[in-house]
Amino acid sequence: MTFLGIDLGTSGLRALLVDAAGNPVGATERSYDARRPFPGWSEQDPSDWIAALEGAVEELRAKFPAFAELRGIGVSGQMHGAVLLDDAGQVLRPCILWNDTRSHAQAARLDAMPELRALSGNIVFPGFTAPKLEWLRENEPEVHARVAKVLLPAAYLNHYLTGEFVADMSDSAGTSWLDVGKRQWSDSLLKASHMRRDQMPALVEGCEEAGRLRPALLTKWGLRGPVSVAGGAGDNAAAACGIGALHEGQGFVSLGTSGVLLVARDGYSPAPETAVHTFCHAIPGRWYQMGVMLAATDSLNWLARITDRKPAVLTGQLGDALKKPGRVRFLPYLAGERTPHNDANIRGSFTGLGLATSVDDLTRAVLEGVAFGLRDSFEALKATGANMESLIAIGGGTASHYWLRLIATVLDLPLRLPAGGEFGAALGAARLGMAAATGVSPESIMTTPDSRETIEPAAEMTGAFDDGYDAFQRAYPALRSVQ
Repeated sequence: MTFLGIDLGTSGLRALLVDAAGNPVGATERSYDARRPFPGWSEQDPSDWIAALEGAVEELRAKFPAFAELRGIGVSGQMHGAVLLDDAGQVLRPCILWNDTRSHAQAARLDAMPELRALSGNIVFPGFTAPKLEWLRENEPEVHARVAKVLLPAAYLNHYLTGEFVADMSDSAGTSWLDVGKRQWSDSLLKASHMRRDQMPALVEGCEEAGRLRPALLTKWGLRGPVSVAGGAGDNAAAACGIGALHEGQGFVSLGTSGVLLVARDGYSPAPETAVHTFCHAIPGRWYQMGVMLAATDSLNWLARITDRKPAVLTGQLGDALKKPGRVRFLPYLAGERTPHNDANIRGSFTGLGLATSVDDLTRAVLEGVAFGLRDSFEALKATGANMESLIAIGGGTASHYWLRLIATVLDLPLRLPAGGEFGAALGAARLGMAAATGVSPESIMTTPDSRETIEPAAEMTGAFDDGYDAFQRAYPALRSVQ
């Protein structure tokens, strides 16, 4: 038997085939672009996702004969996006993505309703799904009137695979329509944004079967069947499954496009006032909390673009020896910010520039700014009662040893790097597909990877970086006052 994990990301799709023991058989990726027709907008055509999926499957079939033994599929998806279908199941308009901030006014209006935070357990962020539909109602009423179903990106792929309208709890928790404590759609939350329960997909746990692969795809993909399709997960819940963060206090820091600090929780302890997200986990009876910053490696990529250098070149020039905070300070709010500010309009800045400022100084400032932004999330999570003794570090930014040592020191927490091999959202999705197809308990499948290295904080510099973090915090109100 083999199992397929599909990670539907913002910039591309990754497909991972694993065997019955969960070991990688093969993987491939396909890329696509987001469209930004206006400032603050970010959209994708769902047909691009289908083309990416079909291309990935075609390659896996051709390269790996074990694909013919496929028995389960799990989909991990970028969260919060709104795929709108009419009553014939046709897509009405491009999907409005998680990093689209056009609905900030609608989000603020919804967030002012006391029941929204009380039931959803979260601030209503502009990137969430409910304010997107309110924006649509006010700005594209003719489209809004035709909406028969709203699907998140992962649920849309599940629909393509099975023909069913089904979503999982972890992804649905980021809509502002789910009662996150009770793990069910809330009629009160739906009504607040002029939506109805019949416009929502059915709900399952991420490790449960959402449906079976459609006969047409069984034939097209050369499969005998049946092939179970799991409920799946939002990308961060899937990543938690991939690195085995299921139990209280287990977690990771992800240095991707956005920066994420996530910790698993055995119970439901929302703290929306901290701007921490409290979502259902992809397995029953578990939740997770996370702080999110919107521009992590995006900040470094931005600096690389304007200096015409590759990110690895910028970080490599710093060497391995950690330096104390520099004179130049960077506030990493290039696309607004979530935790802890919930501010879609704020933008970044450099301060402390001088005639002697070098590109290396700018690079250090960017890395430090992102690390301090992650410290914001760390402090917010601690305020909810989360206790983290170490974190697994994942994402593209972990290629920089300097950045890892910096973050470990700013958080004063060891960071563990997984040993070589697959981990993260694609593996988590494959593990969910395995659980759905076989009925094996998720805990027996979703184990933590071995560590190849542990990055310890630089104890002699924690005080200096504590001072740097204090200065970073003081800079935000001053920046906000000039926006």
